[in-house]
Amino acid sequence: MSFDIDIVFRYGPLLLSGLWTTVYVCALASLLAVAAGLAAALLYGLPFRAVKLLCRAYIEIMRGTPILILLFILYYGGPSAGLTLEAETVGIVGLGFYGGGYFAEIFRAGFQSIPPGQIEAARMLGIPRPAIVARIQIPQMLTLIIPPSTNQVIILTKESALLSIITVAELTKNTTQMVNETFAVVEPYVAVALLYWLIIEGIALAGGALERRFSRAS
Repeated sequence: MSFDIDIVFRYGPLLLSGLWTTVYVCALASLLAVAAGLAAALLYGLPFRAVKLLCRAYIEIMRGTPILILLFILYYGGPSAGLTLEAETVGIVGLGFYGGGYFAEIFRAGFQSIPPGQIEAARMLGIPRPAIVARIQIPQMLTLIIPPSTNQVIILTKESALLSIITVAELTKNTTQMVNETFAVVEPYVAVALLYWLIIEGIALAGGALERRFSRAS
């Protein structure tokens, strides 16, 4: 079996275009996931049973439903409900809210790691809840939540390969086009595997750097 590197170079622009789409879609989806997860974790901590039930329902639905089903509902089922979105938008929203269910549990565990005495002392001093969250809870739990958060971003990045099924021109979709046009299999998939590996390594290195920085700060 021979490896034709020329195929990879010929389709380099197509692969790089898919790489860029994968990176920015995953970046935006990760930001949305962090925001949704933090919001769900904060709302879950409120002393309102109805709010807790809604947050728990969101978390369980997101964690218990395959991401592909969510993408199909948004992309193919959305128009029947008057919601028509571009494929990339569906990918960002779908991955974001799907990941938000997992990030909610990460943040919730982080909030629970803070000694209750600190929160009670802050309340007795009249510090408002937003300030308690921003100045006491989040800074202390960052070191604990960065490793699982990094892992979750990596998982979302891998899950993004499923966006090719709803026609998002990301790495997997463009690689499939490359395979269909060249009838080569090994070269395209080795190339895309290497590109995914580079993305994952970049995320892991960034997560490790953040963890070391906040460890020194604490």
